[in-house]
Amino acid sequence: MKRILITLSYDGTAYAGWQRQLNGIAIQQVVEEALEKATGAPVKITGASRTDAGVHALGQAAHFDTESTIPPEKYPFVLNTLLPEDIRVLAGQEVGETFHARFDTKGKRYLYHIHNAPHAGALNRRTHVHVPMPLDEAAMHEAAQSLLGVHDFAAFAAAGGSHKTSVREIYEISCVRRGEAITLSVYGNAFLYNMVRIIAGTLIGIGHGKTEPDCFLKALETGDRLCLGITAPAHGLILDEVFYEA
Repeated sequence: MKRILITLSYDGTAYAGWQRQLNGIAIQQVVEEALEKATGAPVKITGASRTDAGVHALGQAAHFDTESTIPPEKYPFVLNTLLPEDIRVLAGQEVGETFHARFDTKGKRYLYHIHNAPHAGALNRRTHVHVPMPLDEAAMHEAAQSLLGVHDFAAFAAAGGSHKTSVREIYEISCVRRGEAITLSVYGNAFLYNMVRIIAGTLIGIGHGKTEPDCFLKALETGDRLCLGITAPAHGLILDEVFYEA
């Protein structure tokens, strides 16, 4: 029995999120079915992040155990012939038998894409949230810096999460504009349910001048969700990379 770690990219538009669901097709289910065809035996995979419905990934990580003789580095070639075009396996490697894709992470980076223009785009509608009113990305970036470090992010969690503690650490955060696109990048040790989308929605309000720039500090001090803005739509969110020890 070998433990294999694979890296995946996917367009989450058509799926009910990463984790298997009773009421929809999830990415985990589709990948497990492809693995069963490839290896000839049922396979259960464990993802590093349980992304929500509509959320995308450039670097999701997942592990599984198998007795298959397929070389680890060949899994992308094998699985990509069995998977739909909106799910791609990018890499495969053998890891130790105690390795865990979720619990051994040292950090994750998420991106949130905003298309800031008077009219919505035709080509980026699945990966960018359209915001027609002008946004001040410099004000957004400055306000976001108050989230750096270790804090109790209780106010940044949506109902339905399963966290034991709401203390998290953000290592890096930025808002950068390139033309009509504004990208929020958040790198931290872990994230609460909908945390990045709540940050993104609040920053949109700050960029539009409708939300006070010190609202993050108030939310951290009080734990009050009402200090913050809306939860931004899922389709602008991308799991960019999952980090492990070398």
